[in-house]
Amino acid sequence: MYRGDDSNGRPIFQQKRVDLMIGLDIALLAAKNRITHAAVLSGDSDLLPAVEAAKGEGVSVWLVHGPRSTFADELWSAADDRIAIEEFVDKVARSRTSQRAGNASR
Repeated sequence: MYRGDDSNGRPIFQQKRVDLMIGLDIALLAAKNRITHAAVLSGDSDLLPAVEAAKGEGVSVWLVHGPRSTFADELWSAADDRIAIEEFVDKVARSRTSQRAGNASR
């Protein structure tokens, strides 16, 4: 959220209600049957109600996590699948590479 400029004229941004907005997106998209999977790249337990709501709508939830100290145990338990962020990034990169190769051969 933009909070103005500092004394040097640089913009000041402050993170506000981001977890709430992410949780609402997950829950609303799940309730509207717009998603079948959700990848949560946060370890914050504030997202637990949204994860549980999405799972109640049949959405498969993946927890993309960092080291052990970076996620709540409750979120770990609630997730359908868990993947280390490094492995997730590698999979996405490989997928994009193979998609580009497929598009180039057309």
